[in-house]
Amino acid sequence: MKKIILITGATSGIGKSVFEKFLYAGWKCIITGRSEEKLSNLIQDIDLKYKNDILPLVMDIQNKEQVFKIISNIPTAWQSIDVCLNNAGLALGKDSFENAIIDDWETMIDTNLKGLIYVSKAVLPFMIKYEKGYFINMGSTAAKDVYKEGNVYCATKAAVDSISKAMRIDLLSHKIKVTAIHPGSVETNFSITRFKGNTEIAQKVYEGYTPLYPADIADIILYLANTPQNVCINELTVTCLSQAGAHYFQK
Repeated sequence: MKKIILITGATSGIGKSVFEKFLYAGWKCIITGRSEEKLSNLIQDIDLKYKNDILPLVMDIQNKEQVFKIISNIPTAWQSIDVCLNNAGLALGKDSFENAIIDDWETMIDTNLKGLIYVSKAVLPFMIKYEKGYFINMGSTAAKDVYKEGNVYCATKAAVDSISKAMRIDLLSHKIKVTAIHPGSVETNFSITRFKGNTEIAQKVYEGYTPLYPADIADIILYLANTPQNVCINELTVTCLSQAGAHYFQK
């Protein structure tokens, strides 16, 4: 029987790369995103022979009622979820605390932390029922090392680190794995979102060195998902060779 992974934020960046990597590795994939059009376009690009192994779910993980309604109504054949990748997240704005926009802060809190909690809580009954499961939560090096003008983004990722540790402890009796993975600089649309469409500033983030790419993180996640049942990597921090911690780059 094929294993099942649920991936939030699957339409771009790391989520898209993980989706493709797992699908071609023989997994069934539940993919979520806010845009039905983006989900449809993503599936259209997939070889026809894999189409029956994909279940798209249109939902906004910030919407608690929507998350619980949609996940609780996943078809029975798809409920035996082996891995839940809480990947959806964002940085919005990069401003000193006194100049930052509160709406940006709230969006990051609602997505990076509350969205992760909603999805995990909604998926958990399936894992308990089938007596198996693995949560992989997407953190950041920003969880470990606060940087200038990172304020609330860093705080949300530190919260992901803490909630992952708490989940690992609380879910021991259910034999459910939990890993927090903390990537450094990964070249995605992350910076374009953070700088609100200013591609000139966003491109400068990756100038002068070779960053990580989504496929690098996807490879690591596939490795984690295939570790033996008695093995749990509690957390993993990964950067490109040119980065050390959140602050230091060799360019």
